[in-house]
Amino acid sequence: MSEFLSILEDRVIPVVARNASSVDAEARFPSQSIEALRESGLLGLISRIEVGGRAGSVKDAASIIERLARECASTAMVTAMHYAATAVLEAHGSEAIRKDVAAGRHFTTLAFSESGSRSMFWAPTSTARTEGSDVVLDAKKSWVTSAHYADSYVWSSRPVAGDGASTIWLVPRESNGLSIVGKFTGLGLRGNDSTPVVAESVRIPASNRLGEDGGGFGVMMVAVLPIFNLLNASCSIGVMEGALARTIEHANKTKFEHTGQSIAEQPTARQHLARARIKADMARTLVFDTADSLVAARPDAMLRVLECKACAADTATEVLGLLMRVAGGAAYRADVGVERYFRDAQAATVMAPTTDALHDFIGKAICGLDLF
Repeated sequence: MSEFLSILEDRVIPVVARNASSVDAEARFPSQSIEALRESGLLGLISRIEVGGRAGSVKDAASIIERLARECASTAMVTAMHYAATAVLEAHGSEAIRKDVAAGRHFTTLAFSESGSRSMFWAPTSTARTEGSDVVLDAKKSWVTSAHYADSYVWSSRPVAGDGASTIWLVPRESNGLSIVGKFTGLGLRGNDSTPVVAESVRIPASNRLGEDGGGFGVMMVAVLPIFNLLNASCSIGVMEGALARTIEHANKTKFEHTGQSIAEQPTARQHLARARIKADMARTLVFDTADSLVAARPDAMLRVLECKACAADTATEVLGLLMRVAGGAAYRADVGVERYFRDAQAATVMAPTTDALHDFIGKAICGLDLF
């Protein structure tokens, strides 16, 4: 076990496990779990040593997200979004903000999704214009994870003047003119606080730009997409692992009174569990090969990045369907714990880039066509 996983297991997982059910039942942001991550130093996992961070690799981050998701997918997802936004700040942010993130004083997230461009996150419809030394933003962001709780949003807009599809900004949550619309009431990931955010003439310093004006697409492809897809896939792996553990426990302890045999002693149940185990292992192997490909900068790294999220998302929905069948009617009871994972597993296929979009990208890539 790595140093980071040891810290997570000792100082964070007990808090996450204790709060997971209530986070789901109450659609409550996992504040206690994020505080435990802050106190453990793991919010600064991928921040560099020179700003006080842990200098963890993307593989370290993937391992952390998987372990969190075994207990609480909402906690895993808000942490994954923080890490993805941190990757942008590490590449383009000021030293001051990077030090705050590394120290756990600053919690951040991505704000790319818009109803106008839907899953085509690389083509924002929101605007930015200059007024003196400031930039004024107008936007309707459709989904911003941790919307009420993040200290800042890594935000996309159309360029001010430069060529290209987008520009990236750091937008403080407390900015005047920024409104968070409603509360998340979704099917799964109920604690992730993903809600619309509207900007009406939000004024920020021009120095809050992250990268070049018009260079947002490059930031998304280089800094965001690899870690976002990898961590999203790792969350799906953790969901499968958590559900497998609970289903196996239920199958072993639940007996038929007329025979005295457990569910696990039934051939059909064992076959479903075997298929679920094999599929989860196959997806996990691909996900961690993706992490290895990024660490080693292998030529196939971007193909793996596209594949891992699509594979893990589809596999998770299939595996959770099998596990619901094993547990039977009891799977629908909250106390068994499987139905929470079933609901949480559904989100990954429709979270941009969606599984359908990724399949198209993969098809283009292997046919030698341009992705965009």
